[in-house]
Amino acid sequence: MEIYTMEKTTDVIIPTYRPGKEFGRLIERLQKQSCPIHRIIIMNTEEKFWNKEWDEKYPFLEVHHIPKAEFDHGGTRKKAAALSEADIMVFMTQDALPADGELIQNLTGALCSDEQIGAAYARQLPNAECSFVERYTRSFNYPEISCVKTKADLPRYGIKTYFCSNVCAAYKKDIFEKLGGFVERTIFNEDMIYAGNLIQAGYGIAYAADAKVIHSHNYSCMQQFHRNFDLGVSQAEHPEIFASVKSEGEGIRLVKQTFRYLLSRGKIWLIPGFVMQSGCKYAGYLAGKKYQKLPRRVVMWCTMSPYYWKAF
Repeated sequence: MEIYTMEKTTDVIIPTYRPGKEFGRLIERLQKQSCPIHRIIIMNTEEKFWNKEWDEKYPFLEVHHIPKAEFDHGGTRKKAAALSEADIMVFMTQDALPADGELIQNLTGALCSDEQIGAAYARQLPNAECSFVERYTRSFNYPEISCVKTKADLPRYGIKTYFCSNVCAAYKKDIFEKLGGFVERTIFNEDMIYAGNLIQAGYGIAYAADAKVIHSHNYSCMQQFHRNFDLGVSQAEHPEIFASVKSEGEGIRLVKQTFRYLLSRGKIWLIPGFVMQSGCKYAGYLAGKKYQKLPRRVVMWCTMSPYYWKAF
């Protein structure tokens, strides 16, 4: 891998909503990165939830406040990208913590290792409160070995070829602008939609296992249902990306491997809960894929993003 050159400038872009203590920890860790950050651009939803003390404590932050009605997973990040003049844009979420001082260095290094790589995403490690099953899921989705995915990998990896997560991901600005960036409007999944366009355009996506952030959730069954409903909606709305690849195969592989893992570790009592969670995920996903056939009141109950549907 080529060493990241100091001639390249890097901006970090973070959408926030009701940021709490974890946001302060994130900024503190970004300040301690070995690779210099040019600007930290914050796209904050609802100014009333912003801690004014941060304006004094972190005067280097560039904060833009938007009303909740204007937030969109793709559109808001696209507006932020237009504000950046850096060569590389690193998108993060407010609850992702750099695991060490080399996050930006390793992430941008993977991105710049080949001129045909247009995006790179970090490895997500479980936090201290992460459940046993979720810890295994993290290791399944974010293994220890780095890789680069291209169009040639579609027969092998299927939809996982398009996987990229804006929890922590870096993009080359010139390629981003050439391809039109994130979609203007999407309920979810803006990172994979862009990644799909990137792959189809002949570029590669790097998974940088040495670029690590601490990020995990212990979602309930219903939270999994709502989240996967929105995931299904995003895929249904973008058949140009997802129609030719199947998502179910990767999900089934995760379920089978997790089941075997629980048996091998003697965690049999966790299996019923895992089966229920998996069922909720799949049910939500299937409902989302067929959302156009559902009554509006059902859609509003299923979604975790009711604001998205107000424009319909």
